[in-house]
Amino acid sequence: MLIKTFSSSVQGISAIKISIEVHVTQGIRFFIVGLADNAIRESQQRIESALTNNGFEWPRFRVVINLAPADIRKEGTHFDLPLAVGILAATRQVSDNRLADYLILGELSLDGSVVPVKGVLPWCCWPGMSNLKG
Repeated sequence: MLIKTFSSSVQGISAIKISIEVHVTQGIRFFIVGLADNAIRESQQRIESALTNNGFEWPRFRVVINLAPADIRKEGTHFDLPLAVGILAATRQVSDNRLADYLILGELSLDGSVVPVKGVLPWCCWPGMSNLKG
């Protein structure tokens, strides 16, 4: 199943909308593509712990996540929460019917709590925010 969530990346002082596409198929591998830094690639362990510690199941399938646009470098742990929501929606553990309405940001701790992230001002001032909820 293919699911899209949305987040943002900061480039200079500007915020850029990032689409997070999560595709779950047969297999047992985990891939993140789209110029992700080490913090994003390490998110699998934080997300897996957060989900299992809150009663959700980590998918025993092949998970491919694309961070688009692919030519923009993505950095930071604030992608944990939108990645986790995308995985939960793609595995039908939560509904996906309103994901396009929200910009999702947040680092996850291993217990599943959302850790504050730095640099949210550019996202709050982003012109595209007026079209989103949350």
